[in-house]
Amino acid sequence: MSTFLDFEKPVAELEGKIKELRHSADGGDVNISDELGKLEAKVDQVLKQIYGKLSPWQKIQVARHPDRPHFSNYIETLFEDFVELCGDRAHGNDTALVGGIARFRGRSVFVIGHEKGSGTDGRVRHNFGMAHPEGYRKTTRLMNLANHYNLPVLTFVDTPGAYPGVEAEERGQSEAIARSIEASLRLEVPFVASIVGEGGSGGAVALATADRVLMLEHAVYSVISPEGCASILWRSAARAQDAADALKLTAEDLLALKVIDQVVDEPLGAAHRHPTTAIRALGDEIERTLLQLISEQSGSRRLRRREKFLAMGRA
Repeated sequence: MSTFLDFEKPVAELEGKIKELRHSADGGDVNISDELGKLEAKVDQVLKQIYGKLSPWQKIQVARHPDRPHFSNYIETLFEDFVELCGDRAHGNDTALVGGIARFRGRSVFVIGHEKGSGTDGRVRHNFGMAHPEGYRKTTRLMNLANHYNLPVLTFVDTPGAYPGVEAEERGQSEAIARSIEASLRLEVPFVASIVGEGGSGGAVALATADRVLMLEHAVYSVISPEGCASILWRSAARAQDAADALKLTAEDLLALKVIDQVVDEPLGAAHRHPTTAIRALGDEIERTLLQLISEQSGSRRLRRREKFLAMGRA
């Protein structure tokens, strides 16, 4: 059963009619191709109208859609011979952050990403993509390994933020995130980050301090969630939509602000409707970007990356 967002109700009604039409014609001699074609064309038309003018709050809903591709889907579709490397060699293994070595279109790389999980059990097991300190320390360890073996790093960001619980703070959450950002800036190898769903706070930046930051069309990237921002500014999460408008968290806003480097178009109706198409389109852009980075002079890569982030916010 497809999950429809509130603003997708017209699409839900049309697709309901399509299912009814197909069901009524099963086993019969009635030719429904013409009527079916008209309804499918109407669905595309409505999707274009809806997705051509999404508000920031609606973009957040799309980014959080339960059927949106997760990191495990990117691994299955884009990578071969993935070998997961677990643990931070200090406390334990965090399943909200998954990483390891793999082959990406014939090239060995290190790949790291947030995993939200699918279904209730999967989401609980992966803590909804909210990593503990050991997750970010694992990320730091993998980045250092990538440097040692001179392999590019590819990351996939999809998290509402780092886990804010007491036990995470006790184990040094902010320090672990800072170390991950430090490791990112010290990398001497090409580093491409992709914002594929939610990019929340330092938990996202820890994986996105890259040479190039790509962002899917309907993903979001922000210093804080709209609900958290509204709770601070207005003492009420009910003002989340107002916060979403103010945060400038859409791909278009962030490209204009030069926080990201490229927006990658999603299929009509967003990635949750055509996940494989969306994944492969992002894979094509990652490949193109990676080849460009590899062709550049490597000696000044760290300096260019550092200057890129220092320049953000300058007048």
